[in-house]
Amino acid sequence: MADGTGTLVQVNPAAALLLKDAVPGASLRDAVPDWLASAHREAVAHGQLLAQDRRHAEALPPVSGRIAAHSFEAHPTAQRDGSVAWWLIDDTDRRNAEEALATERERTRFLAEASNVLLASLNTDRCMAATAQLAAEYLADVAVVVAPSSGGKLPVALAITGQDVIRTRVSADPSQLPGLSEALQGFPPVPSRWIDPAALPDWTVPQDFGGTIRSVVVTPLPGHGVPAGALILLRTTDHARFSENEEIFARLFAARAGAALSASRLYSEQSAITQTLMRDLLPPRLQRLNGVEISGGYRAAGAGERVGGDFYDAHPGSTPDDASLVVLGDVCGKGLDAAVLTGKIRNTLQALMPMADDHERMLQLLNGALLTSHHTRFATLVMASAQRTENQVRLRLTSAGHPAPLVIRMDGSVEEVPTHGTLIGALPTIEVRSVETVLQPGETCVLYTDGFTEARGGPLGDELFGDERLKHALAECAGMPGEAVVERIQMLASQWLRDGRRDDMAVIAISAPLTTHLSAVNGHTRGRYTA
Repeated sequence: MADGTGTLVQVNPAAALLLKDAVPGASLRDAVPDWLASAHREAVAHGQLLAQDRRHAEALPPVSGRIAAHSFEAHPTAQRDGSVAWWLIDDTDRRNAEEALATERERTRFLAEASNVLLASLNTDRCMAATAQLAAEYLADVAVVVAPSSGGKLPVALAITGQDVIRTRVSADPSQLPGLSEALQGFPPVPSRWIDPAALPDWTVPQDFGGTIRSVVVTPLPGHGVPAGALILLRTTDHARFSENEEIFARLFAARAGAALSASRLYSEQSAITQTLMRDLLPPRLQRLNGVEISGGYRAAGAGERVGGDFYDAHPGSTPDDASLVVLGDVCGKGLDAAVLTGKIRNTLQALMPMADDHERMLQLLNGALLTSHHTRFATLVMASAQRTENQVRLRLTSAGHPAPLVIRMDGSVEEVPTHGTLIGALPTIEVRSVETVLQPGETCVLYTDGFTEARGGPLGDELFGDERLKHALAECAGMPGEAVVERIQMLASQWLRDGRRDDMAVIAISAPLTTHLSAVNGHTRGRYTA
């Protein structure tokens, strides 16, 4: 208790043990911390106001502060003689618990945010940069992410608090830094107290970094079965050394970062494998083969897919005078499973090219290959042998359960080639009927899959595009180059579908080339076609 002048009046035994200089008659300012002396002056002023006007009867709120290593909450009680009694309650444990809870909440929030940021990208470089930046902002002054050696060098992402991440590759021996070599192999981390900051290799500290490193933590980034790298955390002399609790928290963050890095690296590896395999599954680029114009177009059913169950291929004859073989087909199903079978069909047909002049024999052998396969899918095919003779193109067409080819004549008529046969991969034997036709200059034979005719859309959204609508569209393409015919029917099908669901679509146009000359040279007169 102290009077209005700030002189101690009474001190109980507990207060005397806590405050060694607190004795009756001593100045409060000399006996207690500043926060309590300042609060006493406010309490005295409040007591004087209370004596003058009873309406100001609100009780003074408690004040808080530290005495030595403990935290106290001080509650004032004004006396009638103007003195103030202070009751000090030790709330150290409560405050420590509150601070620990706040710290855990902040750490939980950070870990959740870190997980979202790290998993937002499956790009390994961006994931390494994000790991370094997050660690530098929250865990240390400098954070270095080191990936396993690649090509004899260590990929490194280095971040300083508040600065951009530096990406580099260094030729360095991980054993130069205690714990780094072990972390890259996935072994448990070396305690920070065992790591001498003076032993840090130059590449772990930015060249323009002005601080003095005081504490170092090296922890592994655990991946899926194999280590994803290591995280190096550096603190300067301006901050406290890493505590055991902070090291544990760094490992929790490292576990999330390692999982994200491992996922991104796995995705990159699978993406590279997929790209390699995809090159053999994608339809080939078509061009003129032995004097015959061949154009093609393909669209997979899914917006994000590049391959599917429809396919086409073209094989030139062994000599310029030989017929070229064109194949278009449709495997039952969609997506990658169907695309794998199309790859097998294309490879088998490639191997059977020496007997390309015998469509039925080729299809019989292909049918047998599919029946002995573990695939349970079937396919429809149409084959065309195209041979240039003078200005004409002679075609031999064979359908195996596939929609009949359509020929666009120069007069605008569209003829259906009456070839038919059994689908491939369903029955032990097949029967097919080949038909021959001739293309005059400017005429085109169109091979297509049922993705066009069975496309549902139109004004009502559920109407089939149909055979007649396709023939009418092709009739408008008379005299057009094969590439233009392909683009035209693809455009019409897309417009018909709008945003609706669709099947795979593949189309090939086989054209007899036109030779042209200009009947006038004024730049406006239309060229005259000559055979």
